[in-house]
This record gives sequence, C-alpha cells and structure tokens, in this order.
Amino acid sequence: MTGTSTRYLYLVRHGEALPDESGLTEKGRRQAVLLGQRLRSVPFSAVHHGPLPRAAQTARLIGEQLNGIPLQVSEAAGDYVPDLPERDELPADSADFLLRFVDQFTAEERERGPELARQALERFTGPVDSHETRHELLVTHNFLVGWLVRHALDAPKWRWLGLNHCNAALTVIRYAPGRPSSVLFYNDMRHLPVELRWTGFPSELHI
Repeated sequence: MTGTSTRYLYLVRHGEALPDESGLTEKGRRQAVLLGQRLRSVPFSAVHHGPLPRAAQTARLIGEQLNGIPLQVSEAAGDYVPDLPERDELPADSADFLLRFVDQFTAEERERGPELARQALERFTGPVDSHETRHELLVTHNFLVGWLVRHALDAPKWRWLGLNHCNAALTVIRYAPGRPSSVLFYNDMRHLPVELRWTGFPSELHI
C-alpha cells in the first residue's frame, strides 16, 4: 500500500462483555475507562469501532477520556471470520482442531467475513496520504486484531487463528512509507490492575 506519511494503528479488543453480549460488565467498563486514560496524550485523528454493543460502548467510554475525538462506526471493524483456510494450508498436526473451530460459525458469518476483512485492510492499514503522521484507534474484536497482526507480519492468511487478545489490551502497529510494517507491542495490559487483566483469554494461558 502506498502513502506519504506514517500511520500508527492502535488496536483494542472491547472490554469484558455481559453473557448475552448486550454491553459491558462493570469490569469491562472499568477496563475501557483505564485504557482511555492511558491514551489521553495520543493525538488521535479518529476512533473507529465495530457496530456491536460491546465494541460501541467500549469506544464511547474510551472517547470520554479523550479530547473530542470523533467516533466512527464501521462494519469492517466488526466481529467476523476473516478467512476460511483450506486443510492443505494448515499445519498437519493442528488442521483438525482449527477446521473444527472455524466450522462452528454460521454460513453467513463465514461468507461475509473475507470481504469485510479485505475492507479492513484497505481502510485501516498502510501509510497514509497526508503531510502529518496519523494516529488511529480501532476498537474491535479478537478475530480482527489477529487478522491485522498476522497481515503486519506477512504471515499466512490462516495465522489469524490462535492469536488471542485480552479485553481492553492494546496492540500498536506502525506503517511507515518504504519500510515493512512493524508490531510495536502486542496484548499490552500495563494500564490495567491485576484483577482486570486476562479477561477474554483462555484460562490455561494466563500468566
């Protein structure tokens, strides 16, 4: 992708959601506020978020900690399956497990996801045509964070699978003209106290 100035993309998974996913838990609201406080000094040009309530509420709470940054809802920032791997693309020792995981989603989720994933790459990644460095915040879901990280690292398309992101953790990707994209940090939770960390992450991977 071409562009004249550097883009910093700040990726956030929504805060901890209620069981019915109609919004955030009290813990999720605290996570969002603390993340917004951490990001106060960043000169954001926009806050993008997915349309589902848990992402929209997280973006609103973060936005309240910033200085009048506009919130922009985007279907491409939503929750969907970004790529449907074929068996021969996958490592032989984990292909069965990964295919079972993808098969749990509805036909609609699997059909629309790849096109939305393409739109997300087009809209949110790469250097920008601007005279100034741009900082953008994307409040989204676990799958899209994994999709954008694997793209930044030039990993195979299927490698979004297995990349897990905690609620309200922060990942930052830098897209500079004439240079490879770089993941500056991933799944960073330093803004959260211990009792608010690791939500949304497989329990066996907590550290």
